[in-house]
Amino acid sequence: MPGLRLLPWTSPDGKPCYLDPDTAHPGTLSLLADHVEVMQLGSAEEVAAGGRAVLADPVAGERALRFALTRAVESLEDVVRIAVSRGRRLDERPTPVPDAD
Repeated sequence: MPGLRLLPWTSPDGKPCYLDPDTAHPGTLSLLADHVEVMQLGSAEEVAAGGRAVLADPVAGERALRFALTRAVESLEDVVRIAVSRGRRLDERPTPVPDAD
């Protein structure tokens, strides 16, 4: 959806949420989305570290592996949503015109 920002959360029924942002003056919802993205990325780093620890443990049981994999998939979904949202916004930026020398 051109011009709309994909938000880092979904509706209660799992559908994507979008915001029509004011790029000149970010509003409260846009700033909240930025904050949530930062938190999700930080959480993904922690989940990756925890997953590496579980994988390095030769006696980790099925429950630990399933838990680590579940959290990793959740974090990956968040990171993909952030990448898609940011990629769309990059595609919508005006292309600078180089100076003619």
